[in-house]
Amino acid sequence: MAHTDHQTMRRELRREIAGTIGLLTDEHDFRTMRRYRSFTFDDHSTYLRQVESVLRSRAAQGTHTTLALFDPEDYAVYCAETGLDPESHTSRTRFTAELASTGPTVPYDGRPLDTLLPALVDEAVRQATWEYATTLLTRLGPCPTCGEDIGRAAFTRASDLLVRILDTAPPGDRHLVCSVSGPPDTLVSVLHGDQDAQGDTRLDEAEALEFTSVLALGLATRSPGGLVMRTSAPGTADQVYGWRMRTGAFEPLTASEVFDAYCTDAETGDLISPEPGVDYCEPPDLGEDRTGQGHHH
Repeated sequence: MAHTDHQTMRRELRREIAGTIGLLTDEHDFRTMRRYRSFTFDDHSTYLRQVESVLRSRAAQGTHTTLALFDPEDYAVYCAETGLDPESHTSRTRFTAELASTGPTVPYDGRPLDTLLPALVDEAVRQATWEYATTLLTRLGPCPTCGEDIGRAAFTRASDLLVRILDTAPPGDRHLVCSVSGPPDTLVSVLHGDQDAQGDTRLDEAEALEFTSVLALGLATRSPGGLVMRTSAPGTADQVYGWRMRTGAFEPLTASEVFDAYCTDAETGDLISPEPGVDYCEPPDLGEDRTGQGHHH
């Protein structure tokens, strides 16, 4: 009887333990890991099927599992810095545990792995974009004339703009895209907002932070860029409108400019048929820019 009770308790405790699996999402990373003799998989597709089988088994037992993006190059650096043997299974376990607290992760929720993989990669891109934008904002330092922190002031302005964009949007779910051009790369950030029954917009906090940081970077560095909003509601046509960023200013696009942007192939310049059920229109008035227009000293 006592032995059975102990087994039951251990089974219940296992359900309380959350786990993390470090996942090799593409063929290139998988091939890189094969340089370690202790990594015994030789086919990426088979590896993914085995991972999915483990995930389903853990879920059936009531165990929560988080998927983390396993980067072999980061793993090699981690082992070199910590003095761990990269051939050891224990080293990979420790590295994966670090990923659970610092790296991009998504929870396993029963969806097929080929659906979760893009979500995990998107999360990694989102985190890298946020870290890059934040680093650049921090490096701007204080204004040489007034002493105000340029990056912090731009973030405050971007936050205010985002609130006003959401407050003035027509009812429905929102999809926002912000792009900032500049050396060395163009940064693109996406923000989704679903409207609940009370009319409130629900935002993912991490998404909103990344989006605001990219917008702030464009404003602070006076880089060219733009922001496009699309709202969708049952029974009505989707509305698309936007703004351009230029020399630190935030300017509304005309309806024809929005139409041209959506109906022109970015790579070839060829015309694209307008999307049915979509109105390309001018944005609503955002009111006064209460945080000012940035530094022009």
